[in-house]
Amino acid sequence: MAVANTGAVNGDVVVPDELANNVFIGTIAKVLDPIYNWSRRNSIWPVTFGLACCAIEMICTASSRYDLARFGMEVFRATPRQSDLMIISGTVTKKMVPTIVRLYNQMPEPRYVLSMGACASGGGPFKEGYNVVDGIDKFLPVDVYVPGCPPTPQALINGLIALQEKIDQQSIATAPWYNKKDPTAGIYPVPVLGPDLVDLRQLDLIRREAAKHPAEDPARATEAEPQTAGPQ
Repeated sequence: MAVANTGAVNGDVVVPDELANNVFIGTIAKVLDPIYNWSRRNSIWPVTFGLACCAIEMICTASSRYDLARFGMEVFRATPRQSDLMIISGTVTKKMVPTIVRLYNQMPEPRYVLSMGACASGGGPFKEGYNVVDGIDKFLPVDVYVPGCPPTPQALINGLIALQEKIDQQSIATAPWYNKKDPTAGIYPVPVLGPDLVDLRQLDLIRREAAKHPAEDPARATEAEPQTAGPQ
C-alpha cells in the first residue's frame, strides 16, 4: 500500500490520512474504551455547588444513608479544577449565571452537567420571572435532567446512574475533547449582567433587531425628534 500526501491508496480506493488514522484509533479504542469508561464512570467528582432548596436534597444524597460511595461519586470537590460534574441544584438567577458559566469553563474535560429540579431545567414556579433564567441549558450543555421540585435523593441517584450509562457509550475515537482542532472549542462566553442578562453569542441578533426598531432606543428617538422652536 503506497502512501502519498493525498492519502493512502488501497487498490482503486484512495483513503484519506485522517480516515486511516481514525481506523487505527478505532481499533485501539475497542480495547481501551471499556477500561477507560469504567474508570471514569466510577470516579466522578462533583463540584460542591448548591443554589437553592434542591441543594438540601443533594447534601442528603451524599449522606451515609444513601451511600454514594457505591458509585464512586462521594468525593465532592471545593474547586471546579478538580471536578468533572456540575450539579445545578436549584433556582438559576440571572445574577448567578455568569458565575456558573465561569466555573464550568474552569472544569477540566471530560466534564458533565446535571440539571437537578424543575427550576434548573425550566425555571420551575419562577418561570418567566424578572430575575430567573428558564433553564440552564440556555447557557450550558446539559447531559442529564432530573425532574422534581425538589427531586428526592433516589431521583438524583437515578440521574447519576443515567450519567454513568452515557459515559459507557462514549469512545476515545469520537470523544469531542480528544478531537479538538480549535483550542477554544468548549469554552462558553460568560454572559454580561447589566440592566438584563446578555448572552454574548447573541450579539449579532441583538444588533440586527435594534437596527430594525431604532425608535425603541431612547437615545435614537431623542435624536430623531425634530427640534421645535420655543415661545418667543
